[in-house]
Amino acid sequence: MSTIKRRTALQIIASAPAAAALTWTNAEAAQAHDHAQAARTTAAKSGAPYKPKFFTPHEWATVRVLVDIILPKDERSGSATDVGVPEFMDFIINDRPDRQTAMRGGLAWIDVECQRRFDKTFLDCAAAQRTEVLDDIAWPQKAKPEHSHGVAFFNSFRDLTATGFWTTKVGMQDLQYMGNTFVGKWEGCPEEVLKKLGIRL
Repeated sequence: MSTIKRRTALQIIASAPAAAALTWTNAEAAQAHDHAQAARTTAAKSGAPYKPKFFTPHEWATVRVLVDIILPKDERSGSATDVGVPEFMDFIINDRPDRQTAMRGGLAWIDVECQRRFDKTFLDCAAAQRTEVLDDIAWPQKAKPEHSHGVAFFNSFRDLTATGFWTTKVGMQDLQYMGNTFVGKWEGCPEEVLKKLGIRL
């Protein structure tokens, strides 16, 4: 990727509020999962990697790294990329032009910030350098005012990553979500739960 001029990146980001532009509905999330899974299946059958419809190759690589930093593989479940979160995002963003500027601008902001600090793009940075940049935008209450655009983008990106992950079968198993389970006889809320909530009937 060619070096992005800081002024250009800020113009892109400023043209749309990142947090507002990266919101979504449950219906959109479900639709995105269906399309993402179908696209992954088609790509797997053809032996070719998934080809994003919205993201550029550089953005796609950055998204894949970012989502796995947010939700890495652990002993309970796979990583965000393992369950198709990048494909989910690609469908969500491609389907909604009003969200594209915020996504593209936020990814550009991260690269510009890495170039300013380390003279490298986010992808070319070492793990510790990536962490340094992300730590500065991951905690809104601690963030500096000059990082406000990065904070807005990263919070929305993290939310979209979480939605993409925890609305999959793997994510629901990770949460131990039981769903609409039939209850033969309702005997009220368990006493230990009421106690934990500080409620007395």
